[in-house]
Amino acid sequence: MYEGYGQTEMTLSVAAYDFSEPRPGSMGKPAPGYDMAILDESGNVCRPGVVGEICIHTDKQKPLGMFNGYYRDDELTKSVWHDGVYHTGDTAWRDEDGYYWYVGRMDDLIKSSGYRIGPFEVESALLEHPAVLEAAITGVPDPDRGAIVKATVVLSNGYEASDALKKELQEHVKKTTAPYKYPRVIEFVEKLPKTISGKIRRVELRESGK
Repeated sequence: MYEGYGQTEMTLSVAAYDFSEPRPGSMGKPAPGYDMAILDESGNVCRPGVVGEICIHTDKQKPLGMFNGYYRDDELTKSVWHDGVYHTGDTAWRDEDGYYWYVGRMDDLIKSSGYRIGPFEVESALLEHPAVLEAAITGVPDPDRGAIVKATVVLSNGYEASDALKKELQEHVKKTTAPYKYPRVIEFVEKLPKTISGKIRRVELRESGK
């Protein structure tokens, strides 16, 4: 399996190639024609290992296949594409060898006790457990930590919700990712809200408190 990254606004911009060293979980490296960088909130290039926003420099050349703007919405276009840089709204980090590792949408990032936690990594860890069919990670307000990680889980056939299973899933995430990323709250549901294309609507879970 060759992993990659792209958006509706452009073609595949980061990819793992058959001639490159496979690194499972990584999106790969920027595709030819894409002048990409991971930038911090001030527009500076992030050091390897530091999470920032995936951006594309278009001041010298716009990549072939990239959109020209949002239809009849100049303000939206200007909000994400300005000063010669297109802001994808997605976050990632880059390792020392230039491989990109996806973290999540900027709107979905959870800030807990000073840590920035992306839902993608925690969801991926949960999905490795046989009891989990689907999972969505969101942040819920917490007076001490600012926010805590919450997992909304659809169980696989043959598994039943229980406090023991919650504890097992929490320990699984701690071992698979990092102790501070584990979901302190887990809720079991029959189904998750999704878009027409099948993407989980985390925003709906946040708004509904689920």
